Amino acid sequence: MMNRFSARLTACALTLASAGAIAAVNLPQLNIDTTQTSVSGLSSGGFMAVQLHVGHSATFKKGAGIVAGGPFYCAEGSITNATGRCMASPAGIPTSTLVNTTNSWASAGSIDPVANLQGSKVYLFSGTIDSTVKPGVMDALKTYYNSFVPTANVVYKKDIAAEHAMITDDFGSTCSTKASPYINDCNFDLAGAMLAHIYGTLNARNPGTLPEGNFVEFNQSQFITNHGMAPTGWAYIPQACTSGTQCRLHVVLHGCQQNVTLVQQKYVRNTGYNRWADTNNMVMLYPQTSTAATNSCWDWWGYDSVNYAKKSGPQMAAIKAMVDQVSAGSTTPPPPPPAALPAPTNVTTSNASASAMTISWAAVSGAASYNVYRNSNKTNALPVTALSFNDTGLTAATTYSWTVKAADANGAEGAVSVAATGTTTGTPPPPAATCYTASNYAHTLAGRAYALYGFTYANGSNQSMGLWNIFTTTTLKKTGTNYYVIGTCP
Repeated sequence: MMNRFSARLTACALTLASAGAIAAVNLPQLNIDTTQTSVSGLSSGGFMAVQLHVGHSATFKKGAGIVAGGPFYCAEGSITNATGRCMASPAGIPTSTLVNTTNSWASAGSIDPVANLQGSKVYLFSGTIDSTVKPGVMDALKTYYNSFVPTANVVYKKDIAAEHAMITDDFGSTCSTKASPYINDCNFDLAGAMLAHIYGTLNARNPGTLPEGNFVEFNQSQFITNHGMAPTGWAYIPQACTSGTQCRLHVVLHGCQQNVTLVQQKYVRNTGYNRWADTNNMVMLYPQTSTAATNSCWDWWGYDSVNYAKKSGPQMAAIKAMVDQVSAGSTTPPPPPPAALPAPTNVTTSNASASAMTISWAAVSGAASYNVYRNSNKTNALPVTALSFNDTGLTAATTYSWTVKAADANGAEGAVSVAATGTTTGTPPPPAATCYTASNYAHTLAGRAYALYGFTYANGSNQSMGLWNIFTTTTLKKTGTNYYVIGTCP
């Protein structure tokens, strides 16, 4: 029972990928045609895309693309409804009740007027062998949309034997695979199909390598802190859009366990959207959940807020604020960025001990300070004004890699140096036991425990952990492959 339940929520996932990150920046203000804003998403991102499309219909008036999602407010604030009727047992979805709730909330101003949906284009996709969000859930979503969107404006594709995944025509696992990274190559360009339905005829997509400078990591904390959302998000911004050309905006929402923290940038880079954006003056915005979110999902059943599906819902309001900011520019091209400082040279390591290493480098003209990165993570708390840095707190008999960046008087960093490696002295410590402290509910989602008749038991040892809920907290110690006992680590 628990394996099936865990798989339903866990299989909303994605990715792993890629390139070197640069420091996050505030989301730029661009010249966006605000009548051309749309949204799409997969799984929990599909449910959230419906929430944004319906709840903020004045903003996302152009349309929505939904992959393995379900009707607006399908869970009605219940995890039981979410994992039951909204994923596995669609016959129980009360579509007419959800339509009534939508109309009632719109009348009360909790969501935008439903009249905005009349001009929307909607593209729905369900894999015929999707075992996580059953096709019947998407059937119910189509029925729901029929109450608000003209039938001619809705496309529903459900003729591909695809498992629970984002579908592409040239990247990912085989079409029938149900496994991370939940991107499947089914010889069908789903991102292109959704965008073409929403926006009409498009220029051919870019078949080559996309410019690295068009990928932007932006500061999500400018819009929200905590509430299951990460400190940074990602965007793909074609060069024309940064130079004053009026562009369109599409928001792309990943599924559960698909954020950049867990799977790097595979969803951001390999799901097909950016190649169309590059040749059609579209900005792609990729908001990100955090690992603090339940299963790293978007909130579509109320784990963060009872108002999760309303305009006042924290995640709903944050994404709306991102859209507002990126759409707040004009036709005036931004000034060119200042020239970046060159990379420090002659980076070396010395004075190794069991817990420390000295990193040295040559001066960079124009630098006010320097930052030192150990294994790509910044290690100095304050700017370094000298030409060396003593990195402490290291593990004995361990090899590390250090790079250095120069910074100007405003703290803007230049290019990264060539890495220098060094190995600490001493004897390596014995491997530490791994312990996990979480709610019993979270343990089951992570596969460390299972639930039976309302109680929770540790995998392997089968020790009773108490009630299966989000309030009972237990520490589990891993002592073998999928073997856990109740205890603590020294």
